[in-house]
Amino acid sequence: MSLEVFVLGCGGMMPLPYRHLTSVLVRREGELFLFDGGEGTQVSLRRLNLKWKKINAVFVSHTHADHVTGLPGILMLSSQVDRDDPLYIYGPPKIAEYIESSRRVLDMYINYPIVVREITAPCVVHEGDGFYIRAFPLQHTKTCVGYTLEELDRPGQFDPEAARRLNVPCGPLWSKLQSGQSVQAADGTAVQPEQVLGPSRPGRKFSYVTDTLYLPSIAQEVKGSDLLICEGMFAEAVADQAREKKHMTARQAAVIARDAQAKKLALIHYSPRYTDYELQVLQKEASEVFSQTVLTKDRMVFDIPYED
Repeated sequence: MSLEVFVLGCGGMMPLPYRHLTSVLVRREGELFLFDGGEGTQVSLRRLNLKWKKINAVFVSHTHADHVTGLPGILMLSSQVDRDDPLYIYGPPKIAEYIESSRRVLDMYINYPIVVREITAPCVVHEGDGFYIRAFPLQHTKTCVGYTLEELDRPGQFDPEAARRLNVPCGPLWSKLQSGQSVQAADGTAVQPEQVLGPSRPGRKFSYVTDTLYLPSIAQEVKGSDLLICEGMFAEAVADQAREKKHMTARQAAVIARDAQAKKLALIHYSPRYTDYELQVLQKEASEVFSQTVLTKDRMVFDIPYED
């Protein structure tokens, strides 16, 4: 089962010719989840040939303009195709007012259901087949949340030789055992899944954190992430400004990744003061703390495989 992460925009505050504003799309077996929607989101969706009309839900960190100005276009674009499924939009207080006022002022034609749910973190905001998405509190100049997409544990590996020894014929009964159902063997005895399955295997975890002061609590929320996309807006030379604006430095993002025992850290939401060349300073400072650090770029793609 595929789990892919597409960086649609990596910039903060203002768009640059080579850097759209922050937006990340996650694709899990055909389901699409959008995390924030800054200016330029539609451009990257088009250039990556992603099926924007299939977006199932949008998860907004907060209602600052550089994270939501791309959403009205997404809503209007989705009305250009046949769509029956609702679009869910989750976010902290004010997101419902923003969506409703945008629809009213722009006189949007919307031909599908839009369900807006304001959340109070921490909480599970969305659930699906074998996974859930959870919000947790951050600390910014207005109410802001981070998100994790976490898969449930998978059944252990199936042992066909064990099934044969227990007189379970190959076919539909094997599938039932693999899905956790007990079956009846050829000789009439009951066979339980644990008799033919190994230990349960962990699912995958994706975390999204942006626009916040450094908080030690974040590491616990994103613990064990296969991929942590986290803001590293400033270099240590301007750490005082970062603190004043309630943002993090790249080094602080790396501390979170290290303490969370994440597998990979991808920095995002850079200050426009840094050119692409100057971003190397952010990577260097973060990598000194957490070696598995990369700089995101617009339209960068991450594949998150299973460990086994």
